[in-house]
Amino acid sequence: MADAPPSPTTTPEEVLRAAKQMLADGLVEGTSGNISGRLPDGLVCLSPSSVAYDTMTLDDLVIVDLDGSVVSGERSPTTEKDLHLGALRRYPELGAVIHTHAVYATMFALAHEPIPAVIEEVVVYVGGDVPCCEYKGTGTADLGDEVAAHLADRGAALLANHGLVTCAGTPAKALHIAALVERTAKIVWGARAMGATIHPLPEKVNRDMAGVYRYIRENP
Repeated sequence: MADAPPSPTTTPEEVLRAAKQMLADGLVEGTSGNISGRLPDGLVCLSPSSVAYDTMTLDDLVIVDLDGSVVSGERSPTTEKDLHLGALRRYPELGAVIHTHAVYATMFALAHEPIPAVIEEVVVYVGGDVPCCEYKGTGTADLGDEVAAHLADRGAALLANHGLVTCAGTPAKALHIAALVERTAKIVWGARAMGATIHPLPEKVNRDMAGVYRYIRENP
């Protein structure tokens, strides 16, 4: 049996860059949301709790092990660390997790309704519909387990009554997925507001493009 490929890794600089970009892209406000990146030594770089993205520096980031114990950093890690670590522990092919409060995606999260993958690129980059997790308390290990279960074959999941989580090999790719999901949610919302019927993609297209997602994810 062939050895499994090594887990993708990133740097604190990439984590900080993506954190600032998700603010610039309007996916978060103030200190909401959080981000993580897997480091080459098996540790994880997390955004800190309650620090504004526009003033955040490398010194504000927190390094933890996969059990959540702080290894370095002067600040406390995000209170949602279990949300990140649950996915990174379970899926070695992932290198980053991002949690945002994107407006249109969160509208679907409030309705506990999945965002349908009615645009081809969503199937390619997300793997299919964006599912909605069952409600679990913010910052709990139960939420981490719930989210990780929904990310088994998807690059994104909705947090009921809360927001959006995306995952990928790097922070930049996870951020791209977050922007794509938010754009799709806005398009679906707009089509429904028009009173239009939203037609699903042909099943063969879904199958083929979901296969592309699986290949990309398994070969980061």
